[in-house]
Amino acid sequence: MADQDLATPDTAAPIRQPRQRSAPEPAAPRWRRRLVVLGLVLAAVNLRPTVTSLGPLLEEARADLGMSGTVAGLLTSMPAACFALFGIAAPRLARRWGPGAVVCVGLVAITVGLTARPLMGGTAGFLAASALAFAGIAVGNVLMPVIVKRWFPDRVGPMTGAYSMALSLGSAVAAAVTVPMTDALGGGWRAGLGAWAVLAGVAVLPWLVLARDRTGRAAATAPDPAPAPDSAAAPASAVPARTRITKSPTAWALAVFFGLQATGAYITMGWMSQVFRDAGVSASTSGLLLAVTMVMGVPLAFVLPSVAARLRTQGPLVAILGAFGLSAYIGLWLAPAGGAWVWAVLLGISNCSFPLALTMIGMRARTAAGVVRLSAFAQSTGYLLSIPGPLLVGALYQHTGGWDLPIALMAGLMLPQIAAGLLAGRDRAVEDEI
Repeated sequence: MADQDLATPDTAAPIRQPRQRSAPEPAAPRWRRRLVVLGLVLAAVNLRPTVTSLGPLLEEARADLGMSGTVAGLLTSMPAACFALFGIAAPRLARRWGPGAVVCVGLVAITVGLTARPLMGGTAGFLAASALAFAGIAVGNVLMPVIVKRWFPDRVGPMTGAYSMALSLGSAVAAAVTVPMTDALGGGWRAGLGAWAVLAGVAVLPWLVLARDRTGRAAATAPDPAPAPDSAAAPASAVPARTRITKSPTAWALAVFFGLQATGAYITMGWMSQVFRDAGVSASTSGLLLAVTMVMGVPLAFVLPSVAARLRTQGPLVAILGAFGLSAYIGLWLAPAGGAWVWAVLLGISNCSFPLALTMIGMRARTAAGVVRLSAFAQSTGYLLSIPGPLLVGALYQHTGGWDLPIALMAGLMLPQIAAGLLAGRDRAVEDEI
């Protein structure tokens, strides 16, 4: 269903129409909406185990594959790189095939990547299989807010909270049970990582039905907002969407905020277990500590988007979460083992900047078409910005042999994250800035 503030491609002199919210098709049966909810939850559960299942077993995988610390840092940067590169393609794929079909194919890619990864005998193959899974995750990252806006435009906060909670739950469960599951399967890290392909395969099933739905394609294909009636500019449909979104200061602030919170999140998922292990904590306990960090997002990811959606500005929430992150890094620097459980909890609260960023993506655009462009731009640009962080942490760790400098880097990045979040949280819409 095209948004009424957008020019149609065959209109020579588009006239701006009153803005209206996108809404689900009136004829959509209730069972289909319930299937969308189920599909969202199952997809979200599978958007992080590819990453968080590796952290507790990273030391064993490195030893078996002959992977250096720098290459391990590259591995922990790969999610962000793939999310940026493949996330850019998600809107174009959705325009052609529909968001449901693209998410379905993405889940298949996750399943295949997780199946193939432990079968690889060398680092190159392991990285390639991981990249395939990350590519599938990338399109899900971008299109989840789009599907929420399309099917539940009046419940963006609660529905964002629901799939953010599922995403956090998947992250936490993978971090907590990967090591015990590996032991139960015979002690090999390959079996422990490969088992997560089963969960991804289950998530494909509802999307096989939803992939046939094309009702969301109008939102994904809608052109940019038309110029004002007195404008001499070309029709909006002739202006590339990504060119126009780059004119929005709010879109840039949101991209920077998203990128910096992603940097912290992937450093946490990739390296935090190693920080605790180097401090004398056992592998299983380190996995549990990472799980605590992830599980904190389960209740908060459900509550926080609903709270954020009721506020005109989200800046206070950004500052509060940033303060928790700074406290956690200071604690890790001073006493990583002594206060490990406290630091894990504080980091988990701070990492709820992710569902907050997703909520702001849904709130900073008025239409589903706007959310498509803003989600693709903010997430792709943000993930590009986050690539150097985990890689730099791995290099610093290898060259210094300790965690003082990497932790200082993590703490330092919280300050620009807070600043960008304050700008992104202002009460405005990107359609008014482009």
